Amino acid sequence: MDLEFNDEQNMLRDMVRGVCDQYATLATLRTLEDDPTGYSPELWAKLGELGVLGLTLPEAYGGAGQSAIEGVVVYEEFGRSLAPSPHFVSCVASAGAILRAGSDEQKKAWLPKIASGEVILTPAWLEPDRGYGPKGVALRAKADGGSLVLDGTKRHVQFASSATRLLVLVRTGDAPDAIDLVLVDPKAPGVTLTQQKTLGSDCQYQVTFSNVRVSTADRIGAAGSGWKTWSDTLLEGIIYLAAQAAGGAERALEMTNHYAKIREQFGKPIGAFMAIAHYLADCATLVSGGRTLVYEAAWARATGRPIERLAPMAKLFACQMFRDVTAKAEQVHGGIGFTIEHDIQLFFRRAKHWQLSWWDTRYLEELVASTVLDAPTPCIV
Repeated sequence: MDLEFNDEQNMLRDMVRGVCDQYATLATLRTLEDDPTGYSPELWAKLGELGVLGLTLPEAYGGAGQSAIEGVVVYEEFGRSLAPSPHFVSCVASAGAILRAGSDEQKKAWLPKIASGEVILTPAWLEPDRGYGPKGVALRAKADGGSLVLDGTKRHVQFASSATRLLVLVRTGDAPDAIDLVLVDPKAPGVTLTQQKTLGSDCQYQVTFSNVRVSTADRIGAAGSGWKTWSDTLLEGIIYLAAQAAGGAERALEMTNHYAKIREQFGKPIGAFMAIAHYLADCATLVSGGRTLVYEAAWARATGRPIERLAPMAKLFACQMFRDVTAKAEQVHGGIGFTIEHDIQLFFRRAKHWQLSWWDTRYLEELVASTVLDAPTPCIV
């Protein structure tokens, strides 16, 4: 495994960092906290113009056909800037599900528009007081002729107010994995959006479905295949989320190192004291280890090797590492680090938020344990 990036990948990193420096500064992030839209249209347009939105989608559908390694390069930069955008929900999760299981007509209809940024799709997955596994999907879809009728509630639906379609996980039977994926217009009769406030101050909505009628032609994949499609798609996607956490931790550590050099106590920089220096040494070790694990997972995906263990390990470790590094950063900064005016708290809050998002620590541990024990994945609700 070669951990060195080639010239093209380094150019991609420089390009994305430059875009984030211009359109996704921390000052911009502050203006978008708890915003009902939650992202900058200028950033989104620029990412589409430069081909970043369709980076890992096939060229046949308007993408660039790049590998997970290039995806990790982009997401590290997103993490460094805490860039708020629908990239993951639309270009990774939703596009990945359609690419994996959609019909030719669905792929042609949606993937080029996702790659250009013309449309945004977002998954509606998690439900009130339920878990991350297949048993957590309770929203019912009852067959009625050539339609499915949806009733239930989804929470933590990111960027729902900007979505052209919601990719909804619905229950169609009593078996744990009797789940379908359907595309639903968020403006359809019976769909209600209510904004949620979160620890990360990002753009999330509760979406309520009341007697919402959806054509079976809007189902992604065969009946009853939705959970496998979703699980396989997210297994790849969490590698990017791990890279995002690694990038955020690296930036937080850089900020803390700088502070430790300029903040003086007893006539010398606080970084000269052993307790602070050892904190920073531990953080540097964690960041390096997390980045290496993320790169290994991306390399495995790019070369067609198994990722059933590496992908959840990468997100599990990287998100915990991000949490630990930002906690140490807060201690080094002292009381000022906890004030809203200081930037380090932006990273501290998102570290915990990202750790809980998508598959959380417990679910990831169960996935890793199933590969360690060479046993079927435990039944997680």
